[in-house]
Amino acid sequence: METASAENADLYDIIHPLDEFYRRGGKPLPPYERVPGEAVPQPYRSLLVHKDDMTPTLERFHGASIHIRVLGKTHSENHYYREVILQLDGSNKPVEFGAISINLDRFPEGAREAILGESIPLGTILSRYSIEHTSRPKAFLKVASDPLINEALEIKGAHILYGRRNTHFDSEGLPLAEIVEVLPPA
Repeated sequence: METASAENADLYDIIHPLDEFYRRGGKPLPPYERVPGEAVPQPYRSLLVHKDDMTPTLERFHGASIHIRVLGKTHSENHYYREVILQLDGSNKPVEFGAISINLDRFPEGAREAILGESIPLGTILSRYSIEHTSRPKAFLKVASDPLINEALEIKGAHILYGRRNTHFDSEGLPLAEIVEVLPPA
């Protein structure tokens, strides 16, 4: 696996917005690489290689509702970045680590308030507020766990994890959110 460099802007782009939190924390990105969807092993493939929202996909897989725990965030007038863990309600078991960049000005007021409330996953908000959108994964990822990811996902040791870089678009084709989603070991 390799890490991104200026010479390989496309590889760098597929880890955004997670790269922002690593940069701000003064930490190097973990090794990662793009992999074709068909190369993603099960059960990761069924959880990642689709055009559906991750929240309902993970809720079906785990048989429980999900909430978020925010690890870090930045917020300007119309833009909101957050680094999060998706956790199962009740047990708080982590089922995803990631980062999201949200264009707040493309959401109705109630949905913006729910986003800034920092407990409800974006997929739930999109459904709850009946926001028309499409989900288009840009890349599937193979990521080597590092201390930050291990702590977030409550795992120990070295792991090869899988994830995706996804974009949600509104009905006009404008980006609502850009997301990097990494799943814990199966």
